Amino acid sequence: MIATLTGTPTFYANQLVMVCGGVGYGVAVNETTAYALRTATSATTATPATPGQITLFIHTHVREDALELFGFAKPEEKHLFETLLMVSGVGPKTALVITSATTNEIRKAVEEGNVSFFVAFSRVGKKLAQKIIIELKSKLGSLEDLDLSESNGQGVEVRQALETLGYADHEIRKALREVNIESLSLQEAIKACIRILSKK
Repeated sequence: MIATLTGTPTFYANQLVMVCGGVGYGVAVNETTAYALRTATSATTATPATPGQITLFIHTHVREDALELFGFAKPEEKHLFETLLMVSGVGPKTALVITSATTNEIRKAVEEGNVSFFVAFSRVGKKLAQKIIIELKSKLGSLEDLDLSESNGQGVEVRQALETLGYADHEIRKALREVNIESLSLQEAIKACIRILSKK
């Protein structure tokens, strides 16, 4: 079972190929990851790029007639993908499309019962969207553990500052879900969280 691939990302047509030790592995990635890789490597269909190596976290999907590899930039994204696969009726291609959204966006849509959010993805109809919401509600704790807003350094610093000020873990998580800390400086992010928490 392939867990990770470390190699050179190259695009042939719309297919991502990870070249590892002279062997090219076709890997399916979501639109967000594909865009990031294309931007970083300046890969084109005419002139495959040969940049430095990267690591993708791999979900290996085995069928009777095929073996497919699905790649993710972070282990949290792979976990989210596999969580979606546990929903009855969601196959790997549909789960991959949905993972183009962030964990925060998906969790918020589940909490609010926002069917339109999921229907906006290709391959997802109204009935499947309702099923995703119902089945993911029991897994919200798992999704909360994958809060990507806290995975970068600034998210950790904001959390530490709020903990120092005496806020509880559940309060901090709620504030971090509501504040786009990546678009703010550290001080602005802390102040924005405090403003939200002071209203509780």
